[in-house]
Amino acid sequence: MEGSIQTLKYRAEEILEAMTLDEKIGMIHGNELFKTKGIPRLGIPPLVMSDGPMGVRAEFEKDDWIPIGNTDDYVTYLPCNSAVAATWNRNLASRTGSVLGEETRGRGKDIILAPGMNLKRSPLCGRNFEYFSEDPFLTSEMASEYVKGVQSWDVSACPKHFALNHQETARLEVDEEIDDDVLDELYLQVFKDVIDAANPYCIMAAYNKLRGEYCCESKLLLNKILREKWGFQGLVISDWGGIHNTKEAAEAEIDLDMSVTSDFDNYKFAKPLKDMVLSGEIDEEIIDRKVIRILILMLRLNMLDEDVMIRKDAPYNSFAARQDCLDIARGSIVLLKNEDKHLPLSRYEIKNKRILIIGENANRTHSNGGGSAEIKALYEITPLLGIKGRIGGAAKVDYLRGYASSQEAIFSYEGTNWQATSLDDIEETKDSAEDAKEKEELSKLRKNLRDEALAACDDYDYVIFVGGLNHDIDLEGKDKENIKLPYEQDELLEELLEKRPDTIVCMIGGGAVDMTRWLDKCKAIVWMYYNGMEGGNALAEVILGDINPCGHLPETFYKSEKDCSAHSIGDFGDTEMVHYKERFHIGYRHIYKENIPVQFPFGYGLTYSDFEISKLSFNTGRRMVCGKLTNKSDEDGAEIIQVYRLPDEAHDYLELVGFEKVYTRANGEIEFEIAVRDRVGIGKYAVGFNSGELTTIE
Repeated sequence: MEGSIQTLKYRAEEILEAMTLDEKIGMIHGNELFKTKGIPRLGIPPLVMSDGPMGVRAEFEKDDWIPIGNTDDYVTYLPCNSAVAATWNRNLASRTGSVLGEETRGRGKDIILAPGMNLKRSPLCGRNFEYFSEDPFLTSEMASEYVKGVQSWDVSACPKHFALNHQETARLEVDEEIDDDVLDELYLQVFKDVIDAANPYCIMAAYNKLRGEYCCESKLLLNKILREKWGFQGLVISDWGGIHNTKEAAEAEIDLDMSVTSDFDNYKFAKPLKDMVLSGEIDEEIIDRKVIRILILMLRLNMLDEDVMIRKDAPYNSFAARQDCLDIARGSIVLLKNEDKHLPLSRYEIKNKRILIIGENANRTHSNGGGSAEIKALYEITPLLGIKGRIGGAAKVDYLRGYASSQEAIFSYEGTNWQATSLDDIEETKDSAEDAKEKEELSKLRKNLRDEALAACDDYDYVIFVGGLNHDIDLEGKDKENIKLPYEQDELLEELLEKRPDTIVCMIGGGAVDMTRWLDKCKAIVWMYYNGMEGGNALAEVILGDINPCGHLPETFYKSEKDCSAHSIGDFGDTEMVHYKERFHIGYRHIYKENIPVQFPFGYGLTYSDFEISKLSFNTGRRMVCGKLTNKSDEDGAEIIQVYRLPDEAHDYLELVGFEKVYTRANGEIEFEIAVRDRVGIGKYAVGFNSGELTTIE
């Protein structure tokens, strides 16, 4: 029942009057790992939550992080948020959210803990694959459509992590210092834009501290900014285990205390809070405010009284959802290099030929890893399956592993039970696995796999390498050490490209990897983020030319993490205090200002078409950039046209202020208009598209 917030509040207050203190307390903390306590006598159900953002997570026991293990929690596996951002397509972001919302409702959940909206301040953050971009405008535009899609199914999205959760290192206790203007106008503005545009019903507070206060207890973040300044009237949920002090959190405007332990009655908002109310240390009215916001959420979702009859029903694992996954995956793939039009492969030319696919990532699934983002995918098309399935019997396709992430066979990988495994245990496992004997054995295995691939590659007409990262590296709770390719892939690629310079290189991962050792030797590179259940099919379609790639990078691919301002100026990764010394100059802003060479710039992406932009102008009254896009090729295609405000005295950094995906027929042309969002006022603008170079609008 979506009505005015005041009307919903009146109804919530009426319901509140009938509640006892114990019933109120039961509503504001976890009574199971993903569920609060309901009030059956009043017809109030519990709130049921699940992790996202790539799908609704598997079912766990009520009080233990042990999967139940039934077959009814297999779900649609969506492309990660970085992949969604790589589409630069608001409609596809909306469809991503809609599939997730539909399946959240279908699985009987009320809140999906997504999307992740923290900016990619550093390429080393372990959870970057869960986030959209290094740019605030691209993030807020995509996240807004995503939230709208989720909430169209009578379930709540929950943008996270509010705020400044940009590293996994010491994430539970690290403190952060940042200038007021940078905090307000950059990092918090992303959340405010989504709140204003999409009206998310929930927000999740972060683990870390800001200026000495835990974010889940922060009067600055939750009371002064979120509630008073922005007027947010939705629900605020703690990250699991994010509340440390009962009194501080109770007096902050956070409503729901969730955690990872099973002592539910000892959660900070359970018995400890009740005791403070009974002793007079905390006013019961504080609890009432929290309960009212929970009831308002339930009313919005049609969870109470006769409203349940009009709450939307929804399926999960539908054919339509799988088609959405394929379309999103298609739009997200980024063609990074294509010398001499090496791609696509012609179906006619590969007829009856021999193709060798090399690389562990060709045969590895990723849905079952990464931390709380892991899910039970109904299926996942690997690149090997996608390519073989698309080629069919037209050519002989063989596979060699080429490199090894571990000594175990990759198909035996079961994923990590994230919450049941402490960080200490993870570190101990790593230390144990890397003792001298095991390292020696692993090195021998890698050499044998490398030699096998190199010996075989000359016997094939085409060679495709599929490598990159996996969720042993892109992982919640642990940042990367650097952006180098792991598992001795550089050694393999250098030798492989020496023998077969025509090798097509495909990379999969959650963010930038260093390809500089062999980049100049390679003719074609295709980049794919963790791309959901249909990712392998989409990759095959790009390689074979069934679709024209049109994804663009939502982040900078640095040559080294040291070129990133979070490292060269700031102190990313400090375990005690992080200072945002780079101020507004994150990502491409710093690269542009300092003229630092990169592998591939923010916004970069090639297509099989040849585009030209002309007749650029700026309509001051309508705040529109206008121009003409010409397709000079025989391929239908799409281009992402990006508008940037150039630095000036009032605004000393480059800033994305508009973008659109524009489709053009082969040998056709189309006039376009792109709305500009510029908070500073009219400035000087430039347009960028596939190459990353900017053309100033005169």
